[in-house]
Amino acid sequence: MSDPGLRLPDDVVTWVEEIGRGKVTHLDRKPGGGRKEAWFVDLDRPGEGMAELFLHYDRSDRRATKDPWTLRREASVYGALNGSNVPVPRLLGIHPSHHAMLSERLVGESRFSRISDPAEREATAQDFMAKLAELHRLDPTTLDLPGFPSATTVPEAVCHELDEWDALLAARGGPVDPALSFTLEWLRRHIPAYEGPVVLVQGDTGPGNFMYAAGRVVAIVDWELSHLGDPMDDIAWLSLRATQEPFTDFPARLREYEQLSGHLIDEGRVQYYRVMAEAKLAVMTHRPPGSAHGGGGDVGHAFIYGVLHRRLWLEALAVAAAIDLTPAETPPPRAPRDHEWMYAALLDQLREVIVPRISDPLASTRSKGLARAIKYLAQVDAHGTFYETCELEDLEELLGHAPGDLADGRAQLAAEVRHQRVGEEDYLGYLWRRVARETELARPAMGVLADRHWPPLT
Repeated sequence: MSDPGLRLPDDVVTWVEEIGRGKVTHLDRKPGGGRKEAWFVDLDRPGEGMAELFLHYDRSDRRATKDPWTLRREASVYGALNGSNVPVPRLLGIHPSHHAMLSERLVGESRFSRISDPAEREATAQDFMAKLAELHRLDPTTLDLPGFPSATTVPEAVCHELDEWDALLAARGGPVDPALSFTLEWLRRHIPAYEGPVVLVQGDTGPGNFMYAAGRVVAIVDWELSHLGDPMDDIAWLSLRATQEPFTDFPARLREYEQLSGHLIDEGRVQYYRVMAEAKLAVMTHRPPGSAHGGGGDVGHAFIYGVLHRRLWLEALAVAAAIDLTPAETPPPRAPRDHEWMYAALLDQLREVIVPRISDPLASTRSKGLARAIKYLAQVDAHGTFYETCELEDLEELLGHAPGDLADGRAQLAAEVRHQRVGEEDYLGYLWRRVARETELARPAMGVLADRHWPPLT
């Protein structure tokens, strides 16, 4: 049976032909995009020739996910920004029942890391900062944004977001990660007392979510996380994206943004929104036990970025709370077990036999994800028990007694934190050591991402 993720439903294809006024001649799913699939669509229009379109399609069960970050929200922003100095693709239509959005297909690249010429990299980054400044100069009260709350104060906008997340977690059900519950409470207690203007925030802004060509930004894309709020919210998301695709001289880009936007960089607020950005990612991925996480995804890719984001989350919290971070322990030398040769053999097969024979880019990308998963499992086999023992020792020290196992100890510690019998600094230190150990186990799978950190602001 073929992978359903490599096909579109027939009624979606029929809708594309109706909206696009032609006959679909070619469909090509592109790698990336997470649950929001990216499809290149070639359409033959009688008497007009070929039209090149772009389809975003989300096949996840919206009744199960219950989240507000939809293609319909993105489409409303496309409509609001049409004709402004913030470039977005021209929207052709939104499917009436499926979560599908059809737009024009622009000529350009989205992977910022593929720019090899330093001068072009800097020019592209500078042009993006100019476009972000343009966005933050817009008065949101003049924009038609159906479904968005009215523009109020920044603290009220932040509260609205946090309320939205709490409602989503309650609607999805299931136990919430204690670290996330702790973080959401922390965010409530530390909302910045900023009295400046509310702006339209893209959310998840930066390299990877804009298209460029010849040193210029062609379009800013991916607006499903957009909302009204603090301009420093976008700066925090930009710094998050810059950990994944380094964005030239980050402090220099921020100085350019200040001059063009009129908004001064406030490091304290940026640190707050870094915590908020990572908390939002954790909220978005929350599922009750036993629920599906969406089929057909790149398991290896999702895993390594999950580890990266958990580490950045704890780093941001530690910086905001002025807590020192300690590195993970080094496992002692050990003799390999008889079966461990198989991990290297599987990786060799993928690298030397399977991947060179794959012509489909999506299949090639998924094969690399499998290789990442194998590398991680090899590390868990080798050092997982050592790091479990280290965590159990941490839990015993914090609880005052040895827990039965990790799950029991983590649950007990979460209860102690809720009842304020374990202090914030001790709990954050424990969470950091836990994610630092996880990073060491994932290091071979993560590559350079294992040592990526938040970029400096000055």
